[in-house]
Amino acid sequence: MAEKKSGFKAWTEEHEALWQFILFNILSNISTITRFVCTWIGTAVFINSMQMTTPFKFLIFDYSSTGSNGLGGFVTFLIAEVLAQVVNYFVQMKLVFKSDASAAESGWKYAVLAVVIVVVNLILPGHVTNLCQTSFGMDAGLSGTIASVVNTLLAVIVSFPLLKFWIAPASKDEKKTA
Repeated sequence: MAEKKSGFKAWTEEHEALWQFILFNILSNISTITRFVCTWIGTAVFINSMQMTTPFKFLIFDYSSTGSNGLGGFVTFLIAEVLAQVVNYFVQMKLVFKSDASAAESGWKYAVLAVVIVVVNLILPGHVTNLCQTSFGMDAGLSGTIASVVNTLLAVIVSFPLLKFWIAPASKDEKKTA
């Protein structure tokens, strides 16, 4: 005898990809909260307490201008971003996609995705902001907002399918029953 499922449970199973997309977007906020908390702690420790404000430049990272907080700003960013990505990896793998892929199979793929997204998030906003201001005459606030929206949309458009199909594919049990 077939088990009757509640309306919500039946809906999530019937619309699995849509439900995963909704969870992906909602639960991504856990990594955002992690990033904020780590940034606040890092600022208190590395910038305010330890005064690690010596200007710092390395590859695409430029913490040499006034207000960038120098080396302390970079260390804070690095720790916050790494921890946020580690949290997001586990959230997406276990809660959103319920993948049984091993860390050896999926971890390196997620690391590549995370590095690409971080690099794009560092480089793209300046170009979008500049385009909005020079080509469309927008002020700094509006152009910065548009740059943030573009960054977020691009991250979602790239991340979701890569996570769903490449990094955290359906568990082997689900593939057998499908």
